[in-house]
Amino acid sequence: MRSAASSRSSRARGEAGLAATAALGAGSDATRQASASIAGASGGEHAVSYALGAGHEESEGFSATKPGAFGYNPDDDGYRRSSVHGRVGVLLAPGHEAGVQFLHSRLRAQYDSGAGSFDTNNRQDLNSASLHMSNRFLPNWQSTVQLARSEDKLGSFANATASGTSQIDTRQDELTWQNTITLGTDRLQLLAAHRKEAVEASATRALGRERITNSYAAAYALRRARHLFDVSARQDRSDYGARNTGAAGYGYDFGGGLRASASVGTSFRAPTFNELYYPGYGVESNQPERGRNAELGLRYDSSLVQLDATWFRNRLTDMIVTATPCPDQRDGRTGSCAYNVASATLEGVTLAGGTRIGALNLRASLDWQDPQDEGTGKRLARRAGKHANFSAAYRAGSLDLGAEWVLSGERFDDAANLRRLGGYGLLNLYATWRINADFSLLARVNNAADKSYELARNYGSGGRSWFAGLRYGIR
Repeated sequence: MRSAASSRSSRARGEAGLAATAALGAGSDATRQASASIAGASGGEHAVSYALGAGHEESEGFSATKPGAFGYNPDDDGYRRSSVHGRVGVLLAPGHEAGVQFLHSRLRAQYDSGAGSFDTNNRQDLNSASLHMSNRFLPNWQSTVQLARSEDKLGSFANATASGTSQIDTRQDELTWQNTITLGTDRLQLLAAHRKEAVEASATRALGRERITNSYAAAYALRRARHLFDVSARQDRSDYGARNTGAAGYGYDFGGGLRASASVGTSFRAPTFNELYYPGYGVESNQPERGRNAELGLRYDSSLVQLDATWFRNRLTDMIVTATPCPDQRDGRTGSCAYNVASATLEGVTLAGGTRIGALNLRASLDWQDPQDEGTGKRLARRAGKHANFSAAYRAGSLDLGAEWVLSGERFDDAANLRRLGGYGLLNLYATWRINADFSLLARVNNAADKSYELARNYGSGGRSWFAGLRYGIR
């Protein structure tokens, strides 16, 4: 006879059975959350696997702006978000599966746009759906074809007049064919993709833009004794012409848990339609972002200690950032916009480590970086040069206790480095009590020391907040 624990484990792997979860929670700023999901699979020759979930959360929030900010209003700015998602897969024959997946999300978020009683808000509806067919044609050849569509409908409503309304609706259709072929211990991956993006509507300008991108990619990974190699190449053909990118990496296993790695690569990112056309934010002349990066790493991993050291350098041409105020003053712009930094370098070192002492888990990471605009020699706006994270987690029977300390160094609010934003440290605390196999209680306090800080000049950030919830789950 199978034990209850064994039965639950098999259902978690997708075998016949049912898993269900539900959660309720509430916290400061009148925050409320609720969610539920079910997942399972049938047995038999043509097994069906499925999952369905839904959730809702809302909060009265806090003021998005402080005195001195453009559009300051002292009212609270809250949000409401609802979502539903699901997937179904059918086993047609051994090694052959067809499936469908979908997501719908609706967000209503308030923001500040000057004094007044009008409820200024953003409204965003996200929809996505996909069909896929996965086939194992040969023991060493796995093929997957997917057809997907996603829609993003984003509107801003600053006042009751037509001039206070901005709306942009975009749609993306994509067909991809991915193949994974094993050759002994080596692995070859091949990809072909066709993507069509279109601006469907705008309330403030006549837009009928579309962009088609055809992509082809290949990657090869092999291991020989202590040596690991991988190489990849990609070509994207679009309105920006044929753009080639690639990467190569090498790793060496010294034994005893010590490994070293090195990699180089290039990157390419076309601006999104929002970064090109969104009213008051997009700049139509924005160019694609191109990058060259290099990385060196050393890792030690034993049963009790994990240590990592990484050096990285990423040089970007036409880096796409959010600039405040917008350097492009056309159309009477007064706020932020998407904009190209002609040449930028992100270089730094990351150190990370973790250890276990009895029931206590300790982890830490430290980042030093120099995010620099090479054209001016200044630090990139709103990017700190130092970051650190420390955490401790302790388990005592059915009780889990934890603390997180997040640190960030100073940064500048503007590209000229004239408006300095101070560094900050945030202490977060949490606890989970497993009442039994199906029920658990959780509680969390963020920014427990009630630290006042800014990520952007005169814009609000959360003070001390708490959240508590009850979770139910069966497997």
